[in-house]
Amino acid sequence: MQAWQVHENGEPSEVMRLTEVERPTPGDGQVLLRVRAANVNFPDALLCRGQYQVRPPLPFTPGVEICGETEDGRRVIANPALPYGGFAEYALADARALLPAPESLDDAEAAALHIGYQTGWFGLHRRAHLEAGETLLVHAAAGGVGSAAVQLGKAAGATVIGVVGGADKAAVARELGCDVVVDRRGEDVVAAVKEATGGRGADVIYDPVGGEAYTQSAKLVAFEGRIVVVGFASGTIPSPALNHALVKNYSIVGLHWGLYNTKNPKLVQHCHEQLTELAARGVVKPLVSERVPLAEAAGAVQRVADGVTTGRVAVVLEKGASA
Repeated sequence: MQAWQVHENGEPSEVMRLTEVERPTPGDGQVLLRVRAANVNFPDALLCRGQYQVRPPLPFTPGVEICGETEDGRRVIANPALPYGGFAEYALADARALLPAPESLDDAEAAALHIGYQTGWFGLHRRAHLEAGETLLVHAAAGGVGSAAVQLGKAAGATVIGVVGGADKAAVARELGCDVVVDRRGEDVVAAVKEATGGRGADVIYDPVGGEAYTQSAKLVAFEGRIVVVGFASGTIPSPALNHALVKNYSIVGLHWGLYNTKNPKLVQHCHEQLTELAARGVVKPLVSERVPLAEAAGAVQRVADGVTTGRVAVVLEKGASA
């Protein structure tokens, strides 16, 4: 079969190589899946760079989120078991963690419903307890993680403010349903959000960026607000001033969604049921901005790493994978 492999750490476009390898053999509790579509995530770039919290042995195949097909023809969503990731014709996955792919979504959309939307659901509902009528601010609102949070925030009845970088991404954020869009490249984010909220700020702030975005969050969080720390796409991990959280009465909550797969897997299943229902109603629908063939996976991962994409980029495989 064909698979992208990383033999040394570095930038995705430089270290990912498409090669011919043997199909992986499932271990105890694992299944072999034919990959139908693999969604590109920022962690794929971190894996290539050797900067992710999980460091599979070299060589490995990146790709942490797929829509695949079981040997008996079931269409499922899975997180591949590294080092046999999703940017290949076949991948391995934990049999107990397979989730049914929603019938309302195509392969690329189904692959994209998993990590970003689960993270959004857990972040907004489990960790921040977002309520209808509250104001939600989403950093990088046009990106893969942010776009999911925007849709879930609207589904929860919140007023959503999206912060983006550039006019093209601002247009995407409006299409996603943001009530207010702030372009950080041409506007003062703090001033614009304070004006939009009458000086009150946001009840919940969803931050997958870190760095300067977190600094802005601390200035914009409302009384008894919650800042959800999701990731550090900026590359800078902030150091919160806890005295500021005390004085202003707000919470800083972390979210590592992957932990729920071992700490409380039933909650992951419950979340998937909620997301499937929302997708069936058309309330949420992953924004897949690009669909590329397997041969173009390395370039797709690099574009996501560089922050130049909107929504999700999916690698879509043709039927009839090679042996």
